[in-house]
Amino acid sequence: MDKGRGELQLVVFRLKEQVYGVDINHVLEIIRAAGVTAIPGAPAFVEGVINLRGRVIPVIDLARRLGLGTTGRSENTRIIIVEVGGATAGMVVDGVSEVLRLSPDDIQPPPAMVAGVSAAFLRGIALVGERLVILLDVTRIFHREEKEALRELSREA
Repeated sequence: MDKGRGELQLVVFRLKEQVYGVDINHVLEIIRAAGVTAIPGAPAFVEGVINLRGRVIPVIDLARRLGLGTTGRSENTRIIIVEVGGATAGMVVDGVSEVLRLSPDDIQPPPAMVAGVSAAFLRGIALVGERLVILLDVTRIFHREEKEALRELSREA
């Protein structure tokens, strides 16, 4: 599943009482959730933008994007900065727990529906010990038009 190396590395995070993972190859960094500036007229799932060392980065509420409601805020809330189809965006999550290494054999294909998240966003499900980790495909979280809108937000703000 990860370009022939035989092992997949995931950044594992919590969102609405579920455990998710994204391929570490798409993750640029993980930061504390602070200083998000709202942008009028942005798509509903876009929370706003942040200034990351002089770069304006759009920030999305991942729970809202996945149809799970709004992500609450706590001291554990983080923003995972990802590269998505040529656009950089931050994804607000409830907390980041670890980097996990998996064999492709540990990953099962996604079922039609898991916890309200459309299978279109899923890469698969991994059983890790006693817990399930839902693998999100970052490249599918945004439609082409949304990626273009995120790139535009980065330029305008």
